[in-house]
Amino acid sequence: MTNDPPPRSTVEPQTWVDAYSDLLYAYALKKLRDPEAAEEAVQETFVAALKNAAQFRNEGQEGAWLMGILKRKVIDTFRRHAKQAINLTANDPTLDQLFDDRGHWRKTPSQSELFKLDTLEREEFREIFQKCVEHLPATQASAFVMREVEQKSSDEVCDTLAITPSNFWVLMHRARLRLAACIRNRWQMGDH
Repeated sequence: MTNDPPPRSTVEPQTWVDAYSDLLYAYALKKLRDPEAAEEAVQETFVAALKNAAQFRNEGQEGAWLMGILKRKVIDTFRRHAKQAINLTANDPTLDQLFDDRGHWRKTPSQSELFKLDTLEREEFREIFQKCVEHLPATQASAFVMREVEQKSSDEVCDTLAITPSNFWVLMHRARLRLAACIRNRWQMGDH
């Protein structure tokens, strides 16, 4: 048995932009839903990879290593957004339409026109739903998609976004209300 030093890192930073930027950007954009935030996450990935090039040990592909760094940068972005204070007293027209000054429902969800969506045709609904999700704030959209579409547990969503359970429920509540209003408005306007 020899005491050979571990293999040297052989990263090739000069090739990263051409070889990996499109793939990394596409992943970041899909997760963050914000072109500027996605670009920033990719740039932070390249900077972190340069600073930590010695950690790459040729045990895998360079692209996979960069993707691993990017995934951590995306999570960091979610955490930064989640740490911003959630202002529950801000005027929100959707909330004002649904709740009175004391926080009680103006109409129950089953009575409200905002929630009567079961007559929509499936394909049109999907198209409208996707547009509405894209217009949610990034953290709300991420929480909603992870919980309702990807079927992750509430604890998993909280861990990924680095938020408390109470913040999670506020995000989900607001996302549902905004989605309901958006879907109703787009359907009434014929925006399919």
